[in-house]
Amino acid sequence: MILKRIVPAAALLSFAAAGAAHAQSTIKIDGSSTVFPITEAVAEEFQKAQKGKVRVTVGISGTGGGFKKFCRGESDISNASRPILKEEMDTCAKAGIEYVEIPVAFDALTVAVNPKNEWVKSLTIAQLKKMWEPAAQGKVMKWKDVEPSWPDSPLKLFGAGADSGTFDYFTEAVNGKAKASRSDFTASEDDNVLVTGIENDRGALGFIPYAYYQPHAAKMKALGIDEGKGKGPVLPSEKTVVDGTYSPLSRPLFVYINVKAIDRPEVKEFLAFYLKSQKLITEVKYVPLPPKAYEIGADRIAKKTKGSAFGGHPEVGLPILEILKREPKV
Repeated sequence: MILKRIVPAAALLSFAAAGAAHAQSTIKIDGSSTVFPITEAVAEEFQKAQKGKVRVTVGISGTGGGFKKFCRGESDISNASRPILKEEMDTCAKAGIEYVEIPVAFDALTVAVNPKNEWVKSLTIAQLKKMWEPAAQGKVMKWKDVEPSWPDSPLKLFGAGADSGTFDYFTEAVNGKAKASRSDFTASEDDNVLVTGIENDRGALGFIPYAYYQPHAAKMKALGIDEGKGKGPVLPSEKTVVDGTYSPLSRPLFVYINVKAIDRPEVKEFLAFYLKSQKLITEVKYVPLPPKAYEIGADRIAKKTKGSAFGGHPEVGLPILEILKREPKV
């Protein structure tokens, strides 16, 4: 005879509640490949501390792709390597998605060449513009097209794809307008693809986050950048990012949090853990912000301060505390 176990209705409700609670213990994050190493490191340590109670998923769809998912309500947190744009703010607003903007670290956007490149050690912003501006497409194809003294050999360019905040920031800083760029270059939202391209081609030049350059420093060469303000070429480093001399390619990195997600205890705990993870930020080769910045970030989360300090119009070269003094705009 087969005995059937009779489960009381109250117990069934209890199981259902437990299942719901379990479903809510997943924190969904997507967006920037630049911010990914930081958030992934924080997520791994947070999950260890939670002993399996909370699952954190971290995707890489680029800053633009991440905001598309975020504004559809598909993620709780969006990693971003540039501030949210006006059209993205409008999309979120139409969908009823409100958010808090938190800077989490600094990056030195690094211009690198193949180590076999012996003819260039630094570049001016004007030279970078000559390579990357829209007018260069199909015309600036060899190194000598930039400077006559440089070799008559192919210039192979590698850079972030159009959905990447890195692409937006670089084009804003170099060409004066976000997304204004030649399109005949090897583009990818995956920075590892760009690293491989630079390492394997003598004529390569690319721009990548410092955290992706640093582990590969023996296989490529970072170039000093001359902003044209009399200080000469400056190499990317933690020191030059903090003191502001590596300009205009130093930039803050952000996370955007759905306001509704902040009400969930596991999300609150994750964010508190994130803002105390400066050691992890250093370990993955990014530069922590001043301590005051994390205090302001925690206050914004606690008060659910909605909007962006940039109002949908990104700017380059701004000190982080100046950004944080601004009243966020919705």
